Amino acid sequence: MNKGEFIDRLADKTSVTKKEARQLLDSVLDLIQETLLQGDEVKLVGFGKFAVRARKASSRINPQTKLPIEVEAKVVPLFRPGKELKRQVEKKLKVTSKGGVSRV
Repeated sequence: MNKGEFIDRLADKTSVTKKEARQLLDSVLDLIQETLLQGDEVKLVGFGKFAVRARKASSRINPQTKLPIEVEAKVVPLFRPGKELKRQVEKKLKVTSKGGVSRV
């Protein structure tokens, strides 16, 4: 589902216009981003936690040239699903023989 499809479903589910649904979604995403940029976390009990994580600098091997390269330290956004979200996904979906996902 892309953002436009998400907005359409949000509008249907909440009985608001698509314009209002877009504004709501954009506001939620902006708020999450602003919070992360301040170095704080957003915890949505049952759904998950948005946070930032520092990654250390490291040395890796370039697979094409086989030469070592240095990867700089950086801060990356992180999402950790909550127990309830994990439970629902495990209950409703299964792994197919080809490594894909299908409904139970």
